Amino acid sequence: MTRALWLVNQYPKVSHSFITREIHGLEAQGVQIDRVSIRPTPDGEGDAALLSEAAQTHYVLAQGGLRLIADAARELLRAPGRFAKALRLALRMGGRSPRGRLVHLIYLAEAAHIARRIAASGIDHIHAHFGTNSASVAWLASELSGRPFSFTAHGPEEFDGPQALSLGEKADAAAFAVAISRFGAAQLTRWAPKARIAVVRCGLDFAAFDAAAGDDPGLTDQPHLVCVGRLAEQKGHLVLLEAAARVAKAVPGFHLTLVGDGELRGAVERQIADLGLGGSITITGWADETTVRQHIQSSRALVLASFAEGLPVVLMEAFALNRPVVTTWVNGIPELVSSESGWLVAPADPAALAAAMQAALTAPTETLSAMGAAGRAAVTAGHDLAHEAATLKRLIEEAG
Repeated sequence: MTRALWLVNQYPKVSHSFITREIHGLEAQGVQIDRVSIRPTPDGEGDAALLSEAAQTHYVLAQGGLRLIADAARELLRAPGRFAKALRLALRMGGRSPRGRLVHLIYLAEAAHIARRIAASGIDHIHAHFGTNSASVAWLASELSGRPFSFTAHGPEEFDGPQALSLGEKADAAAFAVAISRFGAAQLTRWAPKARIAVVRCGLDFAAFDAAAGDDPGLTDQPHLVCVGRLAEQKGHLVLLEAAARVAKAVPGFHLTLVGDGELRGAVERQIADLGLGGSITITGWADETTVRQHIQSSRALVLASFAEGLPVVLMEAFALNRPVVTTWVNGIPELVSSESGWLVAPADPAALAAAMQAALTAPTETLSAMGAAGRAAVTAGHDLAHEAATLKRLIEEAG
């Protein structure tokens, strides 16, 4: 049986449900997954599913600084040549990164702890999610342990600062690098043209969405849209609010539900007040997967005004629930969304976004149903969890 270590900077998280699905998909195919997270789950994210995953996850920083330093010393004594090579790598990455060399020496201590866990557990492969610090730690752990590593780059963070993240060098050193879209694969290829790069899309377990269909109230005539996503600058919420103010003037009874939370919440709340939208917009905060599905099912369409993305899983979820989407044509999104399944508009264009939102609110339910069905067909064809997990399993086995 193949045994792999799955490394994430912070796991589990509400916004990382796609990682949990991937792990479960691999386990269903016989891969034994050792969950390792650098940091614990954020405060306030404690539903039953997250708590179950957290109970199975090993947390590196929770071991304490003295333990990490001791593990680094043990690795130095066990394999001084490997440790010297990893030390040089940490200093080289730190020299390029705005986080600096000291932080990368901490990454080396984290990697030493993981390397000792690998040796004790018989792990065959290391895989990190995101090409940021988790991939740095995975690379260092690979150097110390001799096990191959790989990582999944999601974007947009990795593609905003590829040189500071040593993204190309990571891809070259990895047994393989994964992108979640063709756009992402192109960005990785730009910085690592000779690396082995594979597209493994985020997958859905459609059984859960089919079960939810039994509680679907059906498309409503109420002018209600929903946006699901972290309240962060890349998601375009402030532009979405500008568009919402236009729609509120044109469509009586319009309501927009924002599902999510994040660092931009204060700015979002201030803009809602400034635009006089208090009666038209609700912010729910974080919600579990069941509640997210319910919010999507209560809407006519899902709207996402992103400036930069990988390929948002929430678009796949809306399609799995037979709801069309209104979104922007950035990064990997056009690989999933077409005019048959939704509305694609230019980013940072509130007028175009408002027009698309109004079209979704006023379209006949038959039109929306047909668009939702087209979206369901697209996500079923391209994002089946079992198929994507099988691809990833094959890549890991070939790397061994």
